[in-house]
Formats: sequence, C-alpha cells, structure tokens
Amino acid sequence: MDTPMIETRALRKAFGSTTVLTGVDLAVPRGQVLGLLGPNGAGKTTTVEVLSTLLRPDGGSATVAGHDVVREPGRVREAISLTGQYAAVDELLTGRENLRLMARLAHLPRAAGRARGEELLGLFDLGDAADRLVRTYSGGMRRRLDLAVGLLTRPAVLFLDEPTTGLDPRSRSDLWAVIRDVVAQGATVLLTTQYLDEADALADRVAVLDHGRVIAQGTAAELKRQVGAAHVELQLADGRTERVATDASVPDVRRILADVETRRLPVESWRVAVPTLDDVFLTLTGRPADTASPSGDPAADDGAALLAREAS
Repeated sequence: MDTPMIETRALRKAFGSTTVLTGVDLAVPRGQVLGLLGPNGAGKTTTVEVLSTLLRPDGGSATVAGHDVVREPGRVREAISLTGQYAAVDELLTGRENLRLMARLAHLPRAAGRARGEELLGLFDLGDAADRLVRTYSGGMRRRLDLAVGLLTRPAVLFLDEPTTGLDPRSRSDLWAVIRDVVAQGATVLLTTQYLDEADALADRVAVLDHGRVIAQGTAAELKRQVGAAHVELQLADGRTERVATDASVPDVRRILADVETRRLPVESWRVAVPTLDDVFLTLTGRPADTASPSGDPAADDGAALLAREAS
C-alpha cells in the first residue's frame, strides 16, 4: 500500500489552556480529495496550519508528501500550496503581474515561469482579465487567481481552507471545476468546508471533526448510510405518514408508487427522502454545519485568535 500523501497520528495542539486538537488521525492517499468537515471551533483551520508548517504541533505526528512537518518543514513547504478563505494577491498589480512576481519569488526560470503563468491564466479562465488590475476583479476571480498562484510550482499537495466562502453559486461552481481538473492531474487535496454540498461534490472521502477529534470518516455514501436508508415518504389524506425503504432508483420508486395505486392508498403527496451530508453532520455533532463554536465565537477555529485571547 502506498504511503499516504497526508497523514496525522494522534495530532494534538493547544493554545494556553485551550485545547484545539485532542488526537486527530487522518490519511489521504495520493490523488484523492479529503473533505474535512466540522463546525466553527472544531479545529479544521488549526489542522491545516499544522500540516502546512504554520503551527508546531504539541504531540502526535504529521507527514505531508512523506516529510515530517516538524523535522522537515522546508521539504513540506516545497511540496504544498495553501489557499485560504481570502485571496492573498496584490490588488495593485494585474493578474499576469501577480503570477510573474510569484514565479520569480518561487525561483522559477523566467521563461518557464511565464509559460506556466499563461497556462494557468487559461486554465482558470482569466485570460481576458490578465492585464486588468486585480482590484477590479470579482471575488470569484480573485479566488481563482489566488489558486493559480499556488499552482505555479505544480505542488503535490493542496490545502484548501474554506476556499469558496462568500462566493456566489456561479463562482463556487467555477472553482469546483478547477479543483477537479487539478486533482485529475494527480494532486492530493485536503479541503475544509462548511458547504456540505461542496464536500459531497468534490471529496473522495469525508472526515468529520468535532471538539478537536475525528468522530467519523468514510465516503459520503458510507456516512449517509449511518444516518438511515433512503425512503419514499407518503403523506396520507387522514394525516398519517408512511415510509417505504427504497434504493432511490427510478425503477424502485415506480414499483412503490404502483403498489400505492394497487392498494388504493389515499395519498395526498409523496417525496423521495435521501440522507444528505447535512443529515450526517447534524446527527454526529448535534448541530448544523454553519453553527458557531460552543463559545459563540466564530473565529474560535483560528489558532492566532485563541492565542491572542489567552494572552490578554
């Protein structure tokens, strides 16, 4: 079995008296996407910051692309790209200038850096806006440029920390398409998100993080089956509700409805109910994905914020 491109074992991290990670175990195979879900304060961003060498863990171990994040931070940084919730590009430069500047900072040969920049402008559908100042870009365009900058060196591992937060549906869909393309080229991705449809659409496997530990892992389908089977819900005229298990396929639903007609049930309405990741999340954590942390502080997942509060 290949060594995972991202792996943590009993990973722990605290800020003063506040424990954020209490023993996180993760493994992401090469070329796959892991969706890391959890309410605010669960430890998602702290996990990413440890894996990207921005924070030093207090215990356990973590490796990225085969390199230990504590003993070989430089090798880890050479292998990764990190894109967060807010685009980290220079608004006073054009899109093309941003890419050329970052190519120079990454010590890419001039010709290779320019060629890679042009390739990414095309991939991210930014060619027509390449010579416009970034301050004129929409939020979705800035986020795409930010991701393009991170891909200049063709990193083996991408950390995407809630990359579509605040984007409109069209921009989110565009970014999803780019992420799929990057993965198809062999990259490994750890994606944190509170949009459960995003994890459903992009992730090969999902891990649910709560109170600093992983409380469930598996494919989206496996986690949904833990919540319950799909069923056809029949609302009867006398106020009763009947539920009939189904595999949610068209032939099976037709079979159920044919049986309803045969039995002459007084059905006023019906629907096919299929468990979603929202159902999984609510069942496992007891609260929806967009709920704030138990402290009520939506920034509680930010290690720097925790440290600042502890010091104050």
